[in-house]
This record gives sequence, C-alpha cells and structure tokens, in this order.
Amino acid sequence: MSNLLITNARVIDPSQELDAKLDILIEDGLIARTDKRIKADVETIDANGLIAVPGLIDLHTHLREPGQEHKETIATGTRAAVAGGYTAVCAMANTLPPNDERAVTEMIIAESRRHGACRVYPIGAVSKGLAGEALAELADLRAAGCVGVSDDGKPVWNAQLMRRALEYCTMLGIPVIAHEEDANLSDGGVMHEGYFSTLLGMGGIPAASEETLVARDVILARVTGAHVHIAHLSTAGAVDSVRQARAAGVHVTCEVTPHHIALGDDSVQSFSTNLKMNPPLRSAAHREALLAGIADGTIDAIATDHAPHHFDEKNVEFDIAPFGVIGLETAFPICYDRLVRAGVIGLDRLIDLMSCGPARIFNLPGGTLRQGAPGDVTLLDLDAQFKIAAPFQSKASNSAFIGQSVRGRAVTTIVGGDVRYDIRATKKKAKK
Repeated sequence: MSNLLITNARVIDPSQELDAKLDILIEDGLIARTDKRIKADVETIDANGLIAVPGLIDLHTHLREPGQEHKETIATGTRAAVAGGYTAVCAMANTLPPNDERAVTEMIIAESRRHGACRVYPIGAVSKGLAGEALAELADLRAAGCVGVSDDGKPVWNAQLMRRALEYCTMLGIPVIAHEEDANLSDGGVMHEGYFSTLLGMGGIPAASEETLVARDVILARVTGAHVHIAHLSTAGAVDSVRQARAAGVHVTCEVTPHHIALGDDSVQSFSTNLKMNPPLRSAAHREALLAGIADGTIDAIATDHAPHHFDEKNVEFDIAPFGVIGLETAFPICYDRLVRAGVIGLDRLIDLMSCGPARIFNLPGGTLRQGAPGDVTLLDLDAQFKIAAPFQSKASNSAFIGQSVRGRAVTTIVGGDVRYDIRATKKKAKK
C-alpha cells in the first residue's frame, strides 16, 4: 500500500454527489483527503485535463483459472482489467474444477494476491459441480471469501434448489447471481430468435428463454425476502419484470453488458464468432428497452461478462464456436460513446453504473472516494481517440468491437495507492 497525491483532476464521485476540480491524497493505501490544493511530500500525479473517479468495479469476469489457463489467467485477466480502468473484478465460478468448495476459493484469492494487478473477489457456485442438483457448501464458500454465488454459464433449472439457495444466502448476507435461461427453450440456438436468425438460417434463442426464468426468480426472491441479482440482462420483458418487482419492494438488482447495449442481432450477418455470446445480441426493440432501463434507474450496473477463449476455439464455424467475448479493456469507451455521448445518461450516472453501483449492490469495498475508503482511483481522458485492435492485455482477442473507433479511455489505474496501469508509461516503453 502506497502514498500518492493526485492533483488538478476533475473529481466525479456519485457516491458523494461530487463533481469539482480537486486533489486526492492517498495514504497507506486509503483515501486520506479530497480537497483543493493539498500539499504532501509524496509521489504526485498531475491529472490536469483528466477526470478522477472511484476505481471501476466489474461484477462479472471470467478469469478461467484454475483449469483453463490457455484462455486466460488471473495474471493476464487482471492486467486486462487495469488496462480498462478496473480496480476490482468479481471472478465467476465456472472454472475447472468449479469454485464450489473452500480450497478453490482460497487458491483464487492466493493467486490473485501473488499475481493479480487488481482486487479479485471470488464468486462461488450455487450447486456442486454446477450441476444444478445439490447445493454447494455455501456457508463454507462465504467464509472463504466469496462475495456471491452463481452457476453462471448455466441456469439453476431446479426451482426448489434456487429457493433454498436464496434462503441460505439471505442468512449469509450475499446475493444469488442468476444466469436466466430456460435451456429447453434455448436448446440448439446460437443467436437471437427473430428476423435475422430466420434470414441466416441459424437456430434462435428466444427472449422468452430469459424472461421466464427472470419471472420465476423474482417470485422466489419475493417469497424468500432474498437478494437475487440478474446477470447480463438482455430483453425488454426482463427489464419490465425487474422494474415491477422493485416497485413492489422485491430485493432484485441487475446488470447489463456493453455489447448488449451497443450491438444488435443484425450485426451477426458478418458471421463473426466474436459476435456469439449468451445471452445473444438482441433486436433493436430489446436494445432500446435496455437503454430505457439504464436511463430510468432500473438497471443497477454495467458488467463486462469478460469471457476469453483461445483463438483456435473461436476460429471455427459460427454454429460450433463457444459463446463469449472479452470486454474489460473496451467497456468504458463503448459505454461512454453509446450512453453519454449519445445523450442517454450523464457521465456521473455512467460512473455510478461502473463503480459506485457495483460496490453498493454486492457490498464491496470501494466505489467511493470518501475518507477511509480504499485508495482505488481511475483517471479518464474523455478526449482520447483510438481504434480498438488486438493485441490486448488479455490472453484472448475475441472482442466484439475490433476495428471500431471510439473516444474516451482509462489512462491510469491506481489500486491501493499503487499505479497498476499508466498508458503514458506504456507508450514510452513501446517507443524505446
């Protein structure tokens, strides 16, 4: 943990309704002061022309370790995270073996402390082996350090098992993170069911596949009084279910991904396997519903669902390619372009969706620049313009946005007062 002074930044912190030109002093890895013209004999970063925000937090990252290190590792995945401005990520449980027992959780935490560039919060499995048949040792996972549980990649198809998970997690004080997909409805599908799936002759995944499970889990959350968090929400019906449930006092939160708000099923006409993900890219009407949910506050967070795959795995026909795309390094510019520059929301709301909101709904450290909070800060340059291209800091390159020109990016990422990424230093090394 280090001491650091950031000067001359425009500081935006939605957790304090703060937007002003200020300095930030970090001492012993914690926010010590946020004020005008701070004097301190410590390492200093002049952030004139930049925006300082609470470090970005991703609620949905697949780091692949243990067991799938050919796709990603904790080291490479967290390097990708800090390159995108993220100071913390939540690591999903579908590793090999899955994170369904204490030993796996402890391994992930130990490895992230040794080689991680940012904070890593493990997500445990709901069921043993992600099989959806028997509950994992949820209390043990919580005690080991898991901040939530999820069988993400698979739905919890058994409603009774889901109910029991919600009841247990209420006692443990953590959310159940739901991958909402009726596997019977989506079986054989590779893209959104609609005009373009018919046109391209590919199996469709209907919106109803997601919406039926969201409706079920909202009901179960109401019955149990538990916190259910809907992962990678993608349909209009799902947004409506969350909106109505919240109005009725149900403890339900949700996230959307950058690719679901920026792209539609029409783009799949390119047959690029970098556009194959689950849930799939939806039609324009669903995308508009997501934007409306972001604008009216129904949607709590933007999460990347960073899902790296080896080049060879994606370099096949669309039908047989695995689902998933990377997103940590491109999330902020894509969301800034499609949400703020497009006039859907203001910059403060975007920071809330990518930092304060994630910390709040998963009860994580960070997401604020208040005194005593972790010294996690992201510096943004809203004028930076670049074209998204490989190579990435991630081991993988299966990005849905390769070739797109964007504006705005994270230039410096600070974790506990330590500079873990600085694009200016990276460029200097490249020139040498």
